[in-house]
Amino acid sequence: MPIPQYPEFAPISLDMRDEFYPSLNLLADGISEFSFSNLYLFRHTYGYKVSRIPGKTFVVEGSKQGKSFFYVPCCLPDKEHLDDLMSKHDYLKNLSESQATCPRRIELEQWGYEVSEDRDNFDYLYNRTDLAELSGKAYHKKRNLVNAFINSYSYEQKPLSKENVADAIAILDEWKAAKGEEGDYAAAREGLELHEELGMRGCVYYVDGNPAGWCLGEPMAKARMFAVHFEKAVDRYKGIYQFINQAFAQTLPSYIKLVNREQDLGDEGLRQAKMTYRPSGFVKKYRVTKGQGA
Repeated sequence: MPIPQYPEFAPISLDMRDEFYPSLNLLADGISEFSFSNLYLFRHTYGYKVSRIPGKTFVVEGSKQGKSFFYVPCCLPDKEHLDDLMSKHDYLKNLSESQATCPRRIELEQWGYEVSEDRDNFDYLYNRTDLAELSGKAYHKKRNLVNAFINSYSYEQKPLSKENVADAIAILDEWKAAKGEEGDYAAAREGLELHEELGMRGCVYYVDGNPAGWCLGEPMAKARMFAVHFEKAVDRYKGIYQFINQAFAQTLPSYIKLVNREQDLGDEGLRQAKMTYRPSGFVKKYRVTKGQGA
């Protein structure tokens, strides 16, 4: 079904992809959630529904931990629509840095809203060449792990295709069993099964002839950036995650300048792990809430 006009909302469906194109592809900030594939694959996780403000922007609403939120990926709506949306939701999530800078931020604050950095949801950005080369003292430990992996195992890298999706799903199943919880299993599996339809690309990695790891993502920010949405591996192969990280970065074309490895969601262990790769920057995101006097 087509995307309805605000204030009507409808669940995101695969046949809406063409309506989102090219608007989401042309967004310059590179927020990892703002691609059709990401919105579609996590539609059940957050209960996403979508609407359209004609001539303005898409509106995507969802909920997390009992709180309702909405996105306006392309631009902020006028005050009338924004006031109505804020009256029906707890907060506006993932306001981009370009939207949050002056004079728009001043305008929002004049309307009685508070704008604050949402650090737990910042996307981590890395120079593609840094991940591909791991050169210099800063990456000494990463290089050691990669070299140990290369010297310990016979390995092979293959582009993800319909022929090896089953191998990637087998890895995902083993990952889920080892983890002992669902995690993002459902979204990751559907991403593998629909990667061609969603315009995503990735690689599958084999160790000693056995399926051992895979990653999957897509170009963003006018193809200046590549977002890695999923990365799974069999933990019994020491160094495999570091190997995949480097090996996949080496497959990316030179026009991709940055790799977006998404957010840490406030997980301290994940934050430390992401920082060890020396991010070159962040895709900053902001949260808009009703002011104290509102």
